[in-house]
Amino acid sequence: MNARLMYRDRDFELSRTLQPYQADVKNDLELDTLLKAMAGDDGLIYDVALTALMGGIGNDADTVRYRQAILLDATRNPDVVRELYQLTAAALEGKRHHYFGIFLNYPSGILHDAMDLMRVFVAILRKMRGIADAHLGQFSSEGFSALLKMLQAEFSDAYVENIEQHLAYLKLKHGVLESAQLGRGNEGVDYVLRQPNDVGSSWLARLLRRRPAAYTFRIAERDEAGFRALSELRDRGLNLVANALAQSTEHILSFFEMLRMELAFYIGCLNLGATLSAMEAPIAIPAVGLPAMGELRFAELYDPCLALSMGHRIVGNSVNVGSKPLVIVTGANQGGKSSFLRSIGVAQLMMQAGMFVAAESFTSGLHVGLFTHYRREEDDTLKSGKFDEELARMSRLAEQVSPNAMMLFNESFASTNEREGSEVARQIVEALLDCGGRVFFVTHMYDFSHGFVDHPRVDAHFLRAQRMPDGTRTFKLIDEAPEETSYGEDLYREVFGGSG
Repeated sequence: MNARLMYRDRDFELSRTLQPYQADVKNDLELDTLLKAMAGDDGLIYDVALTALMGGIGNDADTVRYRQAILLDATRNPDVVRELYQLTAAALEGKRHHYFGIFLNYPSGILHDAMDLMRVFVAILRKMRGIADAHLGQFSSEGFSALLKMLQAEFSDAYVENIEQHLAYLKLKHGVLESAQLGRGNEGVDYVLRQPNDVGSSWLARLLRRRPAAYTFRIAERDEAGFRALSELRDRGLNLVANALAQSTEHILSFFEMLRMELAFYIGCLNLGATLSAMEAPIAIPAVGLPAMGELRFAELYDPCLALSMGHRIVGNSVNVGSKPLVIVTGANQGGKSSFLRSIGVAQLMMQAGMFVAAESFTSGLHVGLFTHYRREEDDTLKSGKFDEELARMSRLAEQVSPNAMMLFNESFASTNEREGSEVARQIVEALLDCGGRVFFVTHMYDFSHGFVDHPRVDAHFLRAQRMPDGTRTFKLIDEAPEETSYGEDLYREVFGGSG
């Protein structure tokens, strides 16, 4: 019994720890806002979504498309998917209510606990099988089709009735029939619980049946030692069947836990999609392009975290980068550059996790890593200057970066003079591009950005935050080369007001 809703050939593994660079990615892209919109009050959805987003970098195209097909099924049948998720919650709640820890040292306690839990599980599996019978034709993805067909095949009416019959017998209303053999020193060994021959027969047939000769003894009412010995004999006979039933129960429990975990990802996607759609913000299933420096293009791409924070649709950008490995973004402050950079990173993570993206359309290749290097506040401990901290952080990232990674820089290396910062940035970017990576760099350093306009080896794509003549920002990025300006008028208006 396997869920197989995240991978075709293996289970999903939940991770609650992040690498240091992953923690930076989470903070720099403000993913917490996205994750909370997916999870609401459900901590499992939050953890699963975070693992899927961070672990998605490294998925192959087949896995991404596999999840996309399942997600499309979920969006077409949200009520069915949510019902399955609720049933898994009921199963795990059943475990909590039927756990008698102090009694699990004894076979009779194990048997009693496992029987109660198995009854809960069988009732839930019946409901799931009913869902499969009623809705299988509405699902076309490989993952959901396989899951629903498995529920039909594994839990037919005959099979479930057989389980219920065994559970009814294991109540042992008519006592316990056991067999044993004599071992060394005539000690009893190989105790086995037996099913009486007259189970299921009528009372008249049992009355008239000729029984073989048997020896009987009775324990005196006050013989505590005798009753203790009899209880030990009973537990020896129950031991095998108790352990077998407990293992079966654990097997089904692990199925419910895995199914709940993998459904949590799609429930999170449904929650996020509903929230963004209510804002009339577009979402789309992205197209997986060629690996490495394949085509990158998108229409009305926006930062979903900013939209969620503001509670309404925000301005998107449409750009065709093509196969160019370097994108440099310049322009005035408060023009949408940082928001655009986040939209790129979040969209790449969402795509590689198998989700929709916040855009009307999005096409990109797959990357084996995604890293961020954002400007940080001054070090309060004064252990190092800002520029030293940026270099140290970049050095740590360099140990993690691999070929075909995506790197997002936001105002990096601007804490020193422009000539030195530009030179450091240029050398780092060239090294990353030589490794086959794709780099997005938001900067005000004209020496750095202009140095790539006619670069002999690097084909760069330039974007500039649009600014109207009166200083108004449209929050749109346009295909324009960098300008040699510091936008002093903007600073004057910000400090002194007026028209400047």
